[in-house]
Amino acid sequence: MPQSLLALSYFFHLIATVVWIGGLVTLTVFIWPETKRILAENLALYSLMTRWRKRFVPLTNFSLVVLVFTGFVQMAGDPNYDGVLQISNEWSRVMLLKHLAIAGMVVCGLVLQYGVTPALERASLLLERGKGDPTEWERLRRREVRLTWLNVVLGVTVLGFTAWATAI
Repeated sequence: MPQSLLALSYFFHLIATVVWIGGLVTLTVFIWPETKRILAENLALYSLMTRWRKRFVPLTNFSLVVLVFTGFVQMAGDPNYDGVLQISNEWSRVMLLKHLAIAGMVVCGLVLQYGVTPALERASLLLERGKGDPTEWERLRRREVRLTWLNVVLGVTVLGFTAWATAI
């Protein structure tokens, strides 16, 4: 494989990683803690979070596509790669664990994107109109926070497995 293609693949892979995992860390470590106190008093601020999420989710989805494509290019160019589902060395075992963590991130993202987020947006609209149940909104918000934190932990785990595989 040409080094220029591999270098370009690494570049885009790293950018997509920064967007996906960096965005999750920014959300959970910086944005949520600063807005948590205000959210309890002002439901309108949650709409700001909703708007931010609507800008972020397409970027994460695109990042996932880039990660899959560039990951295949990089695996094919790695001398430790023995073939699909060939778990014959330490590198392939670490890569399997990394891909399981990525699958967990994808599942969390899908549950958030197609389950929790739409329900939370509906609950927010109902509350804004005085027809909603605040306990339901709070339950959904806690679920969103838990799933997002799980996604962050899995993302950091992916980075750890990446470092391990790179060191081999």
